[in-house]
Amino acid sequence: MPITCIGLSHHTAPVEVRERHAFPPARMAEALVALRDYEAVREAVMLQTCGRLEIYAELGDYETGTTQIKSFLANFRHGATGYDIESYLYTHLGHEAVEHLFRVCTGLDSMLIGEAEILGQVKDAYVAATRAKSLGRTLHHLFREALAAGKSARAQTRIGGESVSMATAAVEAARAHLGSLERTSILVVGAGKMGRTAVKRLRQEGARRVIVANRTMSRSRDLVAEAGFGEAVELPELVDAVAAADVVVASTGASHFVLDDERVRAAMARRPDRPLFVVDIAVPRDVDPSVTEIPNVSLVDIDGLKSVVNERLELRREAIPQVEEIIAEYVQRFESWYRARVAVPVITRLTQKAEAIRAAELERLLARCPELDDRERMLVTGMSLTIVSKLLHSAILRIREKATNDRAEALSSARVLEDLFELDPIDAQK
Repeated sequence: MPITCIGLSHHTAPVEVRERHAFPPARMAEALVALRDYEAVREAVMLQTCGRLEIYAELGDYETGTTQIKSFLANFRHGATGYDIESYLYTHLGHEAVEHLFRVCTGLDSMLIGEAEILGQVKDAYVAATRAKSLGRTLHHLFREALAAGKSARAQTRIGGESVSMATAAVEAARAHLGSLERTSILVVGAGKMGRTAVKRLRQEGARRVIVANRTMSRSRDLVAEAGFGEAVELPELVDAVAAADVVVASTGASHFVLDDERVRAAMARRPDRPLFVVDIAVPRDVDPSVTEIPNVSLVDIDGLKSVVNERLELRREAIPQVEEIIAEYVQRFESWYRARVAVPVITRLTQKAEAIRAAELERLLARCPELDDRERMLVTGMSLTIVSKLLHSAILRIREKATNDRAEALSSARVLEDLFELDPIDAQK
C-alpha cells in the first residue's frame, strides 16, 4: 500500500520550527500544485494546524517519493533554515500512515486530546486538495473514512468531554498566573474561532474589561456583538490597547509578529510598574519572544500551555481504549477497500460488456415482437436483468474476495476473466 505520511508536529518540533514551515492559507493551493508535479507523487493532501504540518501522499515509488516530499518541505518557500529539517520529520508508511491519520482525526494525536477543531481542519485540508486537483481516488476515500471515524469517536465515546481548547487553556493560564481574572483588563488579538472562545470564557471569569483587536474592524465588532461583551479597536490602536491591559491573548493568522518588541516597549513605557502577562496561541507566533527581555513582561507560547491542558484531560484519556477500537475498525475497512481496488477495473468491464449484450438482444427481441404490451415488455426486461445479474454474481463475489486476501491471485483471476470474456486488459498498477 504505497501511502505515506511525512510531517512534523508538536511531538517532534518546537513552535519556532513549526512556524517556519507553516503555509499561509493563500499559498496552500500553490503548494499542492507543486507537490502534484513531483514525478513519484500520484496524490497529495497537506494538513496544517497549530500543532502539525503533514503531507499524506500515494506514491509511485516509496524511496523516490519520500525523498521528493522531504525536499519539498525543506525548500518550498522557506529557503535556508540553519538546521536540518529531517531531524524534526517523521515518516509513516502504508498501514502506519493510514492508522496515523485516523488517530489525528479522532483527536488522539492532538496537543489537546479529543480536540473538536481537528475535524474541521482535516475537512479543510481535504477540500483544499480537491480544489487543487491533487486528490485522487485513494486519498479521497481515505480522508472520507478518517472524517467518519472522527465523527464516530466523538458520538460514541467521551473523547470530546470536558470542554478544552487552546483558547480556554490560555485563559486558565492567565487565571493561574494572576490568581483571578476578576477586575482585570484583557486584550484579545484576533477575532477568529480562538478569539471568540477566549472572549466568551473571559466573560464567565468575570473580567472587568475585554478589548478585541483584529486586522478587520468589522470582525472585531461582530465578535463583540455576538458575545454581548467587550469593545472593538483597530490594529493601529494596538499600543494603546496593550498599555491598558493586564493580560494579552494573541491568536491571529498573520505570518509575522503582530506584537513586536517596539510595540510592547512603547506600551510598557506608559505603565512600567504594572506587570503584563501575554499568552500566544498562534502558529506562526504573533508575539516576538524577545518581549520577555522587557521588565515586567511574561510570555507563554502554545507549547508552554501543555501542562495547563494536561490537568483537564483525565476524562478524555479514559475514552482512549474505546477510540482505538473504532480506529482499528475503520483502518481494517479502508485497507479491505484498498486491496479490493484491483478487482474494480475488470468487474466494471465485465458488467459493461454483459449489459451491452443484454440491451442489444433485448432491443432485437422487442423489435420482433411488437404485439407485446407495456407490462409484458417490462417483464421481459426484468427477466433479462435478473439472468445477467445471477450469472455474474458468483464471479464478481469471488474476485472481490481474492482481491481482499491476495492481490497477486486477484490479478491472475482478472486476467483469466479478460481472456474468457475478451475484455480489454487492465493496468496492473491500478
